[in-house]
Amino acid sequence: MSVDCDQPSPAGTRADADGVADAAPTEIVTLGCRLNAFEAEVMRGHAAAAGLRRAVIINTCAVTRESERQSRQAIRRARRQDPGATIIVTGCAAQINAAAFTAMAEVDHVIGNAEKLAPETFRAFASGTPAPRLQVGDIMAVRETAPHLVEGFEGRARAYVEVQQGCDHRCTFCIIPYGRGNSRSAPVGEVVRQAQQLTAAGYREIVLTGVDLTGYGADLPGRPSLGEMTRRLLRLVPGLERLRLSSIDVAEVDDVLFQLITTEPRIMPHLHLSLQAGDDMILKRMKRRHSRAQAADFCASVRAARPEVAFGADLIAGFPTETEAMFDNTLALVEDAGLTWLHVFPYSARPGTPAARMPALPGPVVKDRARRLRAAGDAARASFLASCVGGTETVLVEQPGLGRTGRFAHVALSGEAATGAIVTARITGADGRRLTGIAAP
Repeated sequence: MSVDCDQPSPAGTRADADGVADAAPTEIVTLGCRLNAFEAEVMRGHAAAAGLRRAVIINTCAVTRESERQSRQAIRRARRQDPGATIIVTGCAAQINAAAFTAMAEVDHVIGNAEKLAPETFRAFASGTPAPRLQVGDIMAVRETAPHLVEGFEGRARAYVEVQQGCDHRCTFCIIPYGRGNSRSAPVGEVVRQAQQLTAAGYREIVLTGVDLTGYGADLPGRPSLGEMTRRLLRLVPGLERLRLSSIDVAEVDDVLFQLITTEPRIMPHLHLSLQAGDDMILKRMKRRHSRAQAADFCASVRAARPEVAFGADLIAGFPTETEAMFDNTLALVEDAGLTWLHVFPYSARPGTPAARMPALPGPVVKDRARRLRAAGDAARASFLASCVGGTETVLVEQPGLGRTGRFAHVALSGEAATGAIVTARITGADGRRLTGIAAP
């Protein structure tokens, strides 16, 4: 399982407090992973179709204690900003700890991760009839991943297709399976249909996303792998120009997926890896299924076949029992595996997980190790960006003057480059965080 946490950011707009708030559309505040961001757009569509007005939906994250704290902050902020709005709380934190959010005076309704994707949930809220304050079902009882087609995401440039939900693995640090349920996959034909519609609508890049993306297909008839599904998708949607994988587990990459990653130019040369650590003992205590050598060898093998590939990774700093030598192994993996884009998580004990019962490290030690990992990531990113200067990159323009390369680097663009276009840019500079470039005429 891999997560990509961000700071909470409003995904909608709120009317000014001048008497027009009743006409305000539903606002969605999303914390956490890209899957949560995708589902925010699904909810936005359901709320608009139902005619739900003057509501704020807080789409929570449970990956760390900090993310739950931020969720509570967002709830209180929403109530202060509009005392008369309907506050609806959902997401992984609400699914796992529904009682805590129901107990908050600011909250009107708490709904689960399955309920938030059901159109009837929003029709009930919009009808004006009293709705239950708590609607959180048994996520482990959910057996299917319902297809959701989002018509607008990140402007007209990039769209996400949720192909998988939940996780069958039980890493000792992770609470997310209890918020998302067991692994379940969207049928191959449905994934293809959505990709065809999105491509026809003008999207140039599609991102395949899921909680355990490389676990795709184990629950489907014939057990198609992620590689087999992706191969069929690319064959049946020839108009799709760019395909990106949100995150992969090196232990689950089969020969078909490896061959596609290394030979298919429409698959972007950027892979985000769910690694978590670079020390074998810590990986074992995390109950991960790969070793340090397997992670480094995977990166080397991919790079040997496709040298331009850039790697990102999730890494946890300060896991219980981690010694300084064990941490050094993780720190060294950044260079040994050639990692560029790091998502660093200071270890945060989640009640109910095996790791929460392991001997914890002092908070200052965890914080310092996270700082050192981030510094290594900053240096790796700066070095990678500097290596791009003087070359050319193919850039998807996400908004006026800003795009992203196939290797996931942001580029500040000058020259003619319409939003949604794919342009060739000459890279003229780098500031350690992003590139600057000139779009070819």
